[in-house]
Parts: sequence; structure tokens; C-alpha cells
Amino acid sequence: MNKRQRVKKSKEFQKIFNHGKSFANRQFVLYLLPKVEQEEFRIGLSVSKKVGNAVTRNRIKRYIKQSFLELKDVINPKMDYVIIARNQAASLDFHDSKKSLEHVLKVAKMIQKIN
Repeated sequence: MNKRQRVKKSKEFQKIFNHGKSFANRQFVLYLLPKVEQEEFRIGLSVSKKVGNAVTRNRIKRYIKQSFLELKDVINPKMDYVIIARNQAASLDFHDSKKSLEHVLKVAKMIQKIN
């Protein structure tokens, strides 16, 4: 993920939370906000200290980033995404995390069918 693909500022997070739509499953909450002028999607990550220690939180963030990189061809590029990890995300390996993210993206209708 390069810098152009990240949501970093608190104002940007708040705008997405307040004006965007949310979708959830047991492991992740997804907020999304359309950005027509954008060429590529941006993601913001939030993993609370309640989820686990620093090692666990960083692992979850790595899994989410890698999942988005692998799904970048089928994800709507003109959007800002904020992903909040819930406690159950700590027990997932990479493949289960990716499946769970695919599920929440399909519920949000941001992803086409994957072959």
C-alpha cells in the first residue's frame, strides 16, 4: 500500500463514519464512502487494543492490507474504505481473514464474483 491508498487523518475517518454506509460481519465492520474524483481506492484501518497485543493487531492489519492488494482488481476503485477489526478477527489466519473481508465486501456490493 502506498501513501495515496491510505486514510490517515482523523478528519477523513470522521467524514467516512458520519457520511458513509456501514456493513458488518462477526470479524469486521466496513465503512465506505464514494469518492468520484479518485482514481484508486483508499483504506483506513482501526484495530483496538481490546483485540490483542501489538503483535496481534499488526498481524491483523497486514492480513487486511494483503487481502485488499489481492482483491484490488475486483474492488470498486472510486471509494474510501475504513475497516474496523472486531475481537474475533484475532483468531483468524490469513485465508480466513480474506474470506471474511470478501464476504463483507460482497454484502456491501463492492466486489464482483471471484473466479
